[in-house]
Amino acid sequence: MTTIEGSSVLITGGSRGIGRELVHEALARGAERVYAGTRGPLSHPDGRVTPLYLDVTDGDGLRRAAGEVGALDVLVNNAGIAVPDELDDRTALERHLAVNLFGTYDVIRAFLPLLLRSRGAIVNNLSLNGLAALPVLPAYSVSKAAAFSLTQSLRTLLAERGVRVHAVLTGPVDTDMIRAFDIPKASARSVARALFDGVEKDEEDIFPDPLSASLAEGWRGGAVKALERQLAGLRTAGPAGS
Repeated sequence: MTTIEGSSVLITGGSRGIGRELVHEALARGAERVYAGTRGPLSHPDGRVTPLYLDVTDGDGLRRAAGEVGALDVLVNNAGIAVPDELDDRTALERHLAVNLFGTYDVIRAFLPLLLRSRGAIVNNLSLNGLAALPVLPAYSVSKAAAFSLTQSLRTLLAERGVRVHAVLTGPVDTDMIRAFDIPKASARSVARALFDGVEKDEEDIFPDPLSASLAEGWRGGAVKALERQLAGLRTAGPAGS
């Protein structure tokens, strides 16, 4: 079980929206050190917060940033983009994949040695649109579906090395990213609280808002989740089930 109290936590995209609330929530739960990933100036009145310059698309920069972190227990991949498109321009798709998929992957690779040392946790803030595409955000939906598959794969691959991997399947949240959409939205603060609740309860898939929570029981007891577990078992079964 992962506990936030006394731990060292890194949150990408930690200067605004859900990321900013995740920083506050980690502090409220007694984190010893919170690294707030940011691409711009960031100050915080709590001395436990360390701003960390992070551009998730800059591999060399990520490796330098990892060298500035002495220890890490929990990595929250929260940075992402969502821009409306029509899937008529490959550039839009590549941009979303660069941040939401490969950015997540590269952050994990950069900080994985620290997480292996602590036998820590990776938390990928994804989206319900990784399960069902939102037509006004198709490139975003594609990238989140790919990031969800990445999360499931890493969950199996890293379990044998002592690192837990959580998927956060977030619904609409009242942030700048989708504020213009006229739909019910959860507050960023409530989502941050539910995300860490799920991590501390060791939930593989976390449903942190009212819309996503309405799907949680069906997902956890459903055929797709059962298939994920069945396929994960092939990792350890060996040839001919030996």
